[in-house]
Amino acid sequence: MSQPSTSSTDTAPSFGEVTLAQYLSDLAAKIPAPGGGAVAALHAAQAAALVAMVARYTTRTKDADNRPVVDRIIEAADAARERALELADADAAAFLAVGAAYKLPKDTPEDRAARTAAINAALVEAARVPTAVVDEADEVLSLAAELFPIGNPNVVTDIGAAADACCAAAASSQLNIEINLASLPAAEGDRFASVLVRIEELTARADALHADVVHAVRK
Repeated sequence: MSQPSTSSTDTAPSFGEVTLAQYLSDLAAKIPAPGGGAVAALHAAQAAALVAMVARYTTRTKDADNRPVVDRIIEAADAARERALELADADAAAFLAVGAAYKLPKDTPEDRAARTAAINAALVEAARVPTAVVDEADEVLSLAAELFPIGNPNVVTDIGAAADACCAAAASSQLNIEINLASLPAAEGDRFASVLVRIEELTARADALHADVVHAVRK
């Protein structure tokens, strides 16, 4: 999430309700939200949907021995998709809250202190949301890796696509976390240090799963 324009009064959309065409139109428009944070959350949602789809194609008679695992993956992936959609909404709301905090009055020392506190609180929330997106991407990537050895080979490339979407969700979230931390006091930003390390690890795991899928397709 980049730093907001302080002149906008736009409200956040609900990503579970807008059409894809409307979402892309809003994304392309000169409005503060949606932006990169919502994109990151929707990457995670798409990854979860892909994993659920592959799992649902792995419910053939020949998959009976793996059915308990597959059913659990379907349930977990569907839940992750819904949470990721909610995070897309939360990111847009957090973005707008940062903009509102920057517009608070700063005429008196009390005003300035209240404004600074509000800005810091809004920035912390704006960093917390992409951190939660990383959590979702991490879980979905683990589900994809678990499904890969037993998934229907006819749709194995969708596991690779899910891994790529998880990687994109995490990498985009890193940008949104970093830009908000840059404006926070060090003591506030330190709480997010561990997630930045996790993003590097997640990216490596996603790349490895992508490579495994490519190998499976080529052999």
